[in-house]
Amino acid sequence: MERVVNLHIEKLLEGVYLATSDNIQGLVAQGRTIAETIEIARDVAKKLIESQEGKFTELPAFSDSFDYPLVIGV
Repeated sequence: MERVVNLHIEKLLEGVYLATSDNIQGLVAQGRTIAETIEIARDVAKKLIESQEGKFTELPAFSDSFDYPLVIGV
């Protein structure tokens, strides 16, 4: 089953990216790029959900339509 986890990603002064989530307590991931940070966050989220079976049923299910914030530097 797929679930949607909203991530908050910010660039730290050290030049790395940090991802956290209000959906899953304890989710913290850090990477050198946004893509790497998202990949690490996906792995961390999966492990947290699996370790606390049944607790995250309030996460919204994946659907055919969803919003994705696209950030473009110009």
